[in-house]
Amino acid sequence: MSASQKPPERLEKRLARVAREQGIDQERLRRWVSFLALCGVLERAIQEGILGSYYLKGGAAMELRFAQRARATKDLDLGIEGSRATRMKALSAVLRLAFDEFTFRVKPRTRDMEQADTIRVEVAVQYRTRSWQTIEVDLGPAKPDPVDLVDPHVQGLAELGIPVTSPVRCLGLADQVAQKLHACTGPAAAGRARDVLDILLIDVLGELNYSKTAEAALRVFEERATHAFPPIFVMPGEWRSELETMAAELEFPIKASGAIEQRFREIIQELGRVATG
Repeated sequence: MSASQKPPERLEKRLARVAREQGIDQERLRRWVSFLALCGVLERAIQEGILGSYYLKGGAAMELRFAQRARATKDLDLGIEGSRATRMKALSAVLRLAFDEFTFRVKPRTRDMEQADTIRVEVAVQYRTRSWQTIEVDLGPAKPDPVDLVDPHVQGLAELGIPVTSPVRCLGLADQVAQKLHACTGPAAAGRARDVLDILLIDVLGELNYSKTAEAALRVFEERATHAFPPIFVMPGEWRSELETMAAELEFPIKASGAIEQRFREIIQELGRVATG
């Protein structure tokens, strides 16, 4: 190497530089890289006949759709067909592959989340010979739900100079809204305040298709059979400060909890009207 040549910049240093230049939280950018590397190996597994299908859901799917406009999440919700044992076997087979210079390893510790028929696993991500990150993957069942092919709208990845998996497979947006609506209005709604803001964000961005979402909601509420659609929503008192904090952090146009509650009720009412119209 001549004196005028510089050694290649390590990915870790590039991450810090790009995060600073783009005004992105460094650890959030790191997670986006991890999420998309995992999507890359999932897509490779489909191409090689190791995996039949998959889709992302939850906060990770929201982030890959809407980037910094969505709330940050630390785990990846992944749907794969089959029983819990079958899903674990499939994921282990997938992660024996590599994507670009990323490799993966399932850590031994797992947690069964019985109510959601989900297994939480820790996946260690490595880039070349260096540890990159460990992320939690919530491995749930994939039903024959509609899937959207999403081009990730996240900043900083091109500047990092690594391959970007595109498109990625996400649970259809109407079905994701329907599932969030069911979750945050039902008997197991404790801790689900974030779903309210997720649905409002989709509405504010003009991405809420009322016809498709009403159809999906009728199906989801009937399948899960815990409460009626359209649901009656009364915001729990403990959600108010949480929602106001999240709304302020996301620079959301509606910040007061009372206004958030009112708009959410209006969305529910409109979905109910469309469903019965």
